[in-house]
Amino acid sequence: MRFPTRSVLPGVVAAVVLASGTAACTYKNSGTESGGQAAPAARTGGGAELVDGSRTEVALVPGGAHPYFQPWKAAVTSARKTYGLKAVTFDETAEWDQQKQNNLLSTLAARGYNSFGVFGVSPTDINSTFADLRSQGFPVASLGSCPAGDRNEADFCLSTDVQLAAYKAAKAAVEAMGGRGTLVHLTGNNVDANTQLRIKGVAQAVKETGGKVKLLQTITDIDTDLQTAQKAVSDLMAAKGDRITGIVATAYNPAVAAADAVGTSGSKAKVIAIDDDAKILSGIEQGTVTATVVQNPVGQAEIGTWALALLQTKQCTVRDPGVEVDSGSFVVDKANVSGYDKARQKKTAQLKTEFADKILSCG
Repeated sequence: MRFPTRSVLPGVVAAVVLASGTAACTYKNSGTESGGQAAPAARTGGGAELVDGSRTEVALVPGGAHPYFQPWKAAVTSARKTYGLKAVTFDETAEWDQQKQNNLLSTLAARGYNSFGVFGVSPTDINSTFADLRSQGFPVASLGSCPAGDRNEADFCLSTDVQLAAYKAAKAAVEAMGGRGTLVHLTGNNVDANTQLRIKGVAQAVKETGGKVKLLQTITDIDTDLQTAQKAVSDLMAAKGDRITGIVATAYNPAVAAADAVGTSGSKAKVIAIDDDAKILSGIEQGTVTATVVQNPVGQAEIGTWALALLQTKQCTVRDPGVEVDSGSFVVDKANVSGYDKARQKKTAQLKTEFADKILSCG
């Protein structure tokens, strides 16, 4: 699957030029505030405060079923209560098909939903979907992944910088390997632009070892389902297991499969996984998984829903339409496995401030 997201250039958010906008929301700087007061439940603590979301209906629509998106459900439901929204929904198609996703979005619009957070199926075609929704007056966020290329027709993109996340994972693997040995990279769909960015991130970390670490193999196209990943990892360990010093998995199903394989085979390979599946976290606690790089799907859904409501109510506009924002990635190992979510929550709070002060224009 195409699983989160394209790279965001460091500092791109800080470089956004401040601009003026409508004056219907509260805006804070240096602890001061101006404009009308919002109800306590609507306070963000970071800048823009939603005054009235009672007519806002937000739909979060992944490209298809995948464990990564499950936290979106609770996050958007919580956001409805926090911001007093009329309705929210989490909906997905049974299979990864752009036309079916387009049809679902049309159906949701016909049912009254007027704001959309979308993880597009096709990185090359999703811009036309975004443009169509916006032409109907709907605010749109590209969540969890940005369109391929240099153009984003959504109002904004909030997603993981996948190249940076893969680089962090590979650096952690190199460190766990003692700075030398052979590394294998397990990842997703080879034709996906995000997979290519992950490959670049891992390659960069390997290059920085000056030849002390060799990239033995990059295995793509194994994130379709867990069974596919398990077979690929099993075949890998049978053929080359004795040569592998480290495994870095930058897609969900391969990460779970690698954790299982190393745990059951007795291999001494150091495994760096992605995301916080229970098996991966258990593996870290037991020592069969060295570390994982977790992302921030809750932050994507929470901040995305909040920002969409501000756009839908016309309280705010986006200063630089199509801006891409990194939602964060975090290395988790045995030292911080019990409390890593605090760092993720802190990042989400920072994202609110960032959106309020730099991304949105509210007066």
